[in-house]
Amino acid sequence: MTLKQEIRPLLIIVAVFVIFYYLPFGSSRIDNAFLEALRLTQWYAREHVLLCLIPAFFIAGAIAVFVSKASVMKYLGAGANKVVSYGVASVSGGILAVCSCTVLPLFAGIYSMGAGLGPATAFLYAGPAVNVLAIILTARVLGLELGIARAIGAVVFSIVIGIIMHIIFRREEQQKIEAQAAMPQPEVSRPLWQNVVYFASMVAILVFATWGKPSDTGGLWAAIYSSKWIITSVVSALFALVLVLWFRLELWKIVVVAVVTAAAGIWLEQPEVPFVLAVIGLSVITATTPGEPREWLSETWTFAKQIMPLLFFGVLIAGMLLGRPGEEGLIPSSWVANSVGGNSLGANLFASVAGAFMYFATLTEVPILEGLLGNGMGKGPALALLLAGPALSLPNMLVIRSVMGTKKTVVFVALVVVMATISGVTYGAFF
Repeated sequence: MTLKQEIRPLLIIVAVFVIFYYLPFGSSRIDNAFLEALRLTQWYAREHVLLCLIPAFFIAGAIAVFVSKASVMKYLGAGANKVVSYGVASVSGGILAVCSCTVLPLFAGIYSMGAGLGPATAFLYAGPAVNVLAIILTARVLGLELGIARAIGAVVFSIVIGIIMHIIFRREEQQKIEAQAAMPQPEVSRPLWQNVVYFASMVAILVFATWGKPSDTGGLWAAIYSSKWIITSVVSALFALVLVLWFRLELWKIVVVAVVTAAAGIWLEQPEVPFVLAVIGLSVITATTPGEPREWLSETWTFAKQIMPLLFFGVLIAGMLLGRPGEEGLIPSSWVANSVGGNSLGANLFASVAGAFMYFATLTEVPILEGLLGNGMGKGPALALLLAGPALSLPNMLVIRSVMGTKKTVVFVALVVVMATISGVTYGAFF
């Protein structure tokens, strides 16, 4: 190896050594920042990995195995009808209601299957941003005009960002179109409607298992929340039936897993335990079934290996810098509050950048903004944070980079920040 090749690892080792050598342990802010990093990561592991990420990994693995490249290219490919592809991608969040991290395996799945950069990034933004429940909560808590602005901005953003990404990288997209045109039509092993039922049941499990508790105790959202595990169980039974009838998984194995999972759900108060048992059981069944089921598990594990380490590293860093909601990391929360007052360009830009790097679980951005607005945050910066925050985070950026490269990631993040800033300035001028 040459000296040039060894310089980079040497500099990294020296930098890590210097950082730890001179870290002022004993300082309350430094010690608390490390604790906040661990606490946020623990909270993330408890609240998001089992019920959000694992189902998303299985869906992404299924996309890679059971969805033909021809289908992806027809509706989301670089050469697909733009009205259809961007229309489908921009409203996806209304169905999925996922956070900026849960959408990543799904994005990686469709992108690796040949989806065009424009529709894929529109889906990436819209997945967490176009969240019907979050938009309704925004309108009720923060004001109707802010809720409407968030809804319109999120849909428009996803389409505009996707189109700009396509234009900037149009040469690569043209090469992708030419390569896809030369691909032979794959054989279809089952009718489209069967695949639709299969994916719809998995998406329903993801949606209802993670259904958040609404602020009101009455109404449709509260009724769904109170029955979320019953609905999830019914959808899971449909999913199990699909696996037996159309994917040739053995009935007795499915029954054993179902009985064990149901028993755990009846006798244990923690819903995560039966969910874990179901995941382990499904993994064992697919691992012992040759063909498509085993390939499905293999693709699921591939996505998990690629994404999980980056997510946890990103959550650790985000927790260290900014802490959990209501707590402080290295960056004092007073700095954030003091920097987003009024409606200046600087305040909107700061809100966009801060929102882009912070990690917001689904719906948590609303109470955080309620507190900031009470402390003098302008309505323009509030909208800027709402448009940049839920769709991006530091963990999210690390994974996006591993999927589509540094250059595309930088452009995507910059577009979100710039558009959120412009939207905030414009909105603040009128309200």
